[in-house]
Amino acid sequence: MTDAAVRLDGATLTVDSLVAAARGARVTLAPEGLARMRASRAVIDRAVAARRPVYGVTTGLGARAGAVLNEAELAAFSVQTLRGRAQAVGAPEAAEVVRAGLAVRLNTLLSGLSGASPGVAEHIVACLNAGLTPFVGSVGSVGASDLVVNATVGLALIGEGRMLGPDGPTPAADALARAGIAPLALGPRDGLALAGHSGHSAGLAALAHAAAAAAFRAAQDAAALSLEGFQATLAPLSPAALGAKPLPGQQGAAADLIARLEGSALWAPGAGRRLQDPLSLRHVAQIHGALHLALAQAERVIAVELNGAGDNPVVQVETDEVVPTGAYYTAELGLVCETASRAILYVAMAQIARIARLLDTRHSGLPTFLVPERASASGFAPSLKTAEALVAEIAHAVQPPAIWPSVSALGVEDAFTTAPVAARALLRAAGDLTRLCALELLVGAQAVDLAGRRAALGAPMALLHDRVRAVSPPLTADRPLSSEIDRLAEAMAGR
Repeated sequence: MTDAAVRLDGATLTVDSLVAAARGARVTLAPEGLARMRASRAVIDRAVAARRPVYGVTTGLGARAGAVLNEAELAAFSVQTLRGRAQAVGAPEAAEVVRAGLAVRLNTLLSGLSGASPGVAEHIVACLNAGLTPFVGSVGSVGASDLVVNATVGLALIGEGRMLGPDGPTPAADALARAGIAPLALGPRDGLALAGHSGHSAGLAALAHAAAAAAFRAAQDAAALSLEGFQATLAPLSPAALGAKPLPGQQGAAADLIARLEGSALWAPGAGRRLQDPLSLRHVAQIHGALHLALAQAERVIAVELNGAGDNPVVQVETDEVVPTGAYYTAELGLVCETASRAILYVAMAQIARIARLLDTRHSGLPTFLVPERASASGFAPSLKTAEALVAEIAHAVQPPAIWPSVSALGVEDAFTTAPVAARALLRAAGDLTRLCALELLVGAQAVDLAGRRAALGAPMALLHDRVRAVSPPLTADRPLSSEIDRLAEAMAGR
C-alpha cells in the first residue's frame, strides 16, 4: 500500500485520488458522510416499518417491481438480490478495476442518497484496507447500472463469492476469516445498494482517463522531441498562427508544447529547415488539441460520476421520501470515453507519420532509417511495423460500440449504454498510444543525436533526451528494442 490515505466524503473524490485507492492507498471515511448514511437509513427503516412501497426494498425488482414482498421475503431479499444477479463471466477483472469500482461505491454511499446501512460502508473500507479484492468476471455490465458485475462483487463481501489471492481465486469466506473480518450482514435495501449502481463503469472510466492523460503527456513529449530532431519550424506555435482560429483544445495543447520547447534554438528566426513541414509536424497543436479537449470534457463527466449517487431509487431525507431515478444510466460517461478514444486515434496516426518522416532522408535530411548507410543495417526500419501494428490495435479498439434496444426484464429495462465497453476500449487505446510514444521518443532522440542538436535543446527537452538515453542508448548497430520500448512506456505511464 502507498503511504498517503485517501479520505472519502461523498463529494470531493478526484480521478487521481481514486487511482491511488485502486492501487492500494489506505482509505478513510469522513464522519459527516457516515452521518448522512445514518439519516437516509432512517428513512428506509420508516418505510419498511410502514410497509410503504419502495422499489427493491418492499417490492421486487425489474419486471417484478409490482410484487410486494411478505415479511419472510423482506428479511432475505437483500441476499437473494446478490445471489440471483452474480453472473459476471469472462476473463477475471483486474484487481485495480475492482478496487476502483468499490471505492466509487464507497464514496457515493457517503452522499447519503442510497439508504444503505452505514455498516456496508464500514465493511467495504475494511476489505479495501486489508487488501481484499473480490474476484469477478469482466463481462456482465450494460452500463444502465453495472448490476451483474456489482452483484458478483457484493457476493464476495458477504462471504459467498470469491476473493483474489496470490495463488488465484479463493473462497471469500476463507479470505475474510484470515483478515479477521466478519462477512457483511445485509439489511433491507443493502443488497440492491451493493448491486444497483454505476460504480464499476465510473471506476473503469477514471482509470482509463488517468491512462489517457498520461498518454497525452507522453505524446506531447514525443512530438516535441520529434520537432527538435526534424529541425522543424515552430512558426505554427506563434501567437499569430494560433490566434487565427483559437480553438480551446488547440490552445491548451499548444501552451503545453511551448512550455516543453522552452529555450530551444528552434525559436530563433529561420531556425527551421523548411518553409512548410509535413502536416504531422506542422499541425501538432491541432491534432493533439482534440485529445486535450476530449480529456477535459471526460474529466468533468467522470467527476460527477465519482461523487454522484448512481442509485435507483434515491432517498430524500428532507421530505422523508424514496424516489425513482435514472441516475445509474451512463450515456454521457460512455460518450466522453468514445470521444477520447477517437481523439487518441488522431494522435496515433500523426505519430506514425512523424516517425516515417524522420526515417526518410528525403524529408529529414538525416541518414535513412537513422543509422549509418550500409547494406546490413536495418536501423529503425522494422520499428515502423511495430508502430503500424500499434496503430491498428488502436484503430480497432476505438470503434464505437453498438447500441440497440434492450430486451431485459420483459421490456421494463429497455434501454442501456455501453459505457464500460467504451471505458475499457479507452484504457486499451491509451496503453497502446503510450507504447507508440515510447517508440517515437527513441526515434526522436536518435534524430537529435544524428543531427548534432543535443546542445540546441532547451532545458525541458534536454532533460527528456537524457531520460530516454538512460533507458535506451543510441542505436549504432541493430539490436532488439522491445524491452527498451516497454520500459520507457511503463515509466511514462507512471507505473
